[in-house]
Amino acid sequence: MAAKKPAKKKKLPRPKLTRAQIADIYKELAKLDPAPRTELHYSNPYTLVVAVALSAQATDVGVNKATKALFEAADTPEKMVALGEDKVRDHIKTIGLFRNKAKNVIKLSQMLIDDFESVVPDNREDLEKLPGVGRKTANVVLNEAFNQPTMAVDTHIFRVSNRTGMAPGKDPLEVELNLLKVTPDEYALHAHHWLILHGRYVCIARKPKCFNCVIEPICKFKDKTKPVDS
Repeated sequence: MAAKKPAKKKKLPRPKLTRAQIADIYKELAKLDPAPRTELHYSNPYTLVVAVALSAQATDVGVNKATKALFEAADTPEKMVALGEDKVRDHIKTIGLFRNKAKNVIKLSQMLIDDFESVVPDNREDLEKLPGVGRKTANVVLNEAFNQPTMAVDTHIFRVSNRTGMAPGKDPLEVELNLLKVTPDEYALHAHHWLILHGRYVCIARKPKCFNCVIEPICKFKDKTKPVDS
């Protein structure tokens, strides 16, 4: 019986920008904020994991409001488990999917205690074992807490990458792999934060602020907006 041929690697969409243009995008974004950090509030790797897990389908501002009192009461896995699911749910009831998220917070806290000696793991495989922690959450934690050059693709990064043409993709994984491929090493550590902030405040979904965008001359977006006449 003939041996099976190895599966071909998925071919990624071709970027519409050159490597030099992509480097220039990062260069311009870096001028605005040389060392960006997450806008989620946290005090240690554990509270970061919880905050990022809670941020799914919720804004960072909303999560920060919900976790202020929560983290004052419980900033370790042991304290969170002792607090209990009902009280966690009461703290986070202002954010989306709060019931399921409260369950996951307790489950992931218990797993950290049982399987990881209450220490947040510094690798993707173990992070993704935690309830409520997917690839994007793991990437954020690895980058923010452990200074690893990961690319956490959310809706903002997905939009910016496709609009600019720097790393097109049909889904978040394609965009992530494309960005990792084209991002220069010197910008890799902060790349995902620059792109998130750009998408959150400038390259917004409905009416991007192309007229106030430092990378507008490089961007391949066709429907660029102009300032409204005052």
